[in-house]
Amino acid sequence: MSLAEQLNLSCACSTLDAQRLWQDLPASLARSHPHLFSETTVFIDTPTCDAITRAVAVLERATRLPAWQQAVAERTHGALPPDFGPSGAFMGYDFHLRADGPRLIEINTNAGGALLNAALARAQHSCCAAMDAPLGQADLAHGFIEMFRTEWQSQRGDQPWRTAAVVDDDPAHQYLAAEFDLARSLFERHGIRTVVTDPRELQWRDGALWHPSLASNQPIDLVYNRLTDFDLSEPRHEALRRAYLAGAVVLTPHPRAHAMQADKRNLIWLGDDEQLARWDVEAADREVLRRAVPSTRAVSAETADTLWRERSQWFFKPITGHGSRAAYRGDKLTRRTWEHITAGGFVAQSLVPPSERTVAVDGVPTRLKVDLRAYAYRGRVLLLAARTYAGQTTNMRTPGGGFAPVLVLPVNHIAGTNDISFRAGLA
Repeated sequence: MSLAEQLNLSCACSTLDAQRLWQDLPASLARSHPHLFSETTVFIDTPTCDAITRAVAVLERATRLPAWQQAVAERTHGALPPDFGPSGAFMGYDFHLRADGPRLIEINTNAGGALLNAALARAQHSCCAAMDAPLGQADLAHGFIEMFRTEWQSQRGDQPWRTAAVVDDDPAHQYLAAEFDLARSLFERHGIRTVVTDPRELQWRDGALWHPSLASNQPIDLVYNRLTDFDLSEPRHEALRRAYLAGAVVLTPHPRAHAMQADKRNLIWLGDDEQLARWDVEAADREVLRRAVPSTRAVSAETADTLWRERSQWFFKPITGHGSRAAYRGDKLTRRTWEHITAGGFVAQSLVPPSERTVAVDGVPTRLKVDLRAYAYRGRVLLLAARTYAGQTTNMRTPGGGFAPVLVLPVNHIAGTNDISFRAGLA
């Protein structure tokens, strides 16, 4: 067992400086979302961090290959959204951590939580010598705004960026609504007039996208998209869809990014070494994917009987799902749910149990499950964050659970624990 694993299982110290956290976030969030933030840090070792970094870079390269993009285009029967240049802000790569390395569970184009986790990382006490290692979160705000600037410039070049909209359905009532305000503050600190809005308030006219709270001569330049209608097919999103298809707004993330990277059917290809070889994915990159990507299969009439017999080995996910909704562990399935799954629109992913983290819940050491998310842009990891939870999937409603900062232990801490002295008063 590595030192990171030992610390995760044995150290239940509270490292959260709550007073510092609520300097950056509204105090009401603590009352309305009592399990949004964990009080503990999740530890990983340097080899695990390196493996995640390599996997994210390889996943980006693979999905940019011409053969990959052609295959996605064929799957959409010519309905692939246009490419205007942007790559997609805040890509999210979710991993479970195993003794033999991290395993990719999901790719997301609208991965929430990066701005909240940046605030969380700034609000940590040190509980032991290992915590004296840097969290690696320096100057995240600069990296985040530069990501959005790059998205803007990839479509608009040197034109001035003046306005932005953070868009989600009924944003004030979204679970991570506080993050929308953080995004608005980030943009406005850099001179970008910003609104947080429901897409039904947007107006498409005169070849531009408008919002009534902006000046009459200021259309929306860029939209930070938090919608889970990934192809913008719902009627209430029509104004945004038309603006995007016309290239009249810089939309990030956008439907093309989801089709190319986050469609769960892509996991089938990413785990198919022979197919990747035919698409000219380099041998070294295929080796990274073999280690990182669990086997994934389409649920179909041809595979249904086998998958039912082997259901305890699989995790079933809807192709168009998000946030672990309507996802099922095979060993928990009922026949009624199985009928729903086999009706179409699901993939089966080889079950990869999550690692665990010990936390103190009302003074009682309690083991919770851990997912790790890499927030990335164009194949480069910007931020690592964890989610601790109980149950089948992440839920942000587990006592003692929630978002947790990730601390990467330096190489010289991996060999043993003799240099780790736990500090009193924080447990």
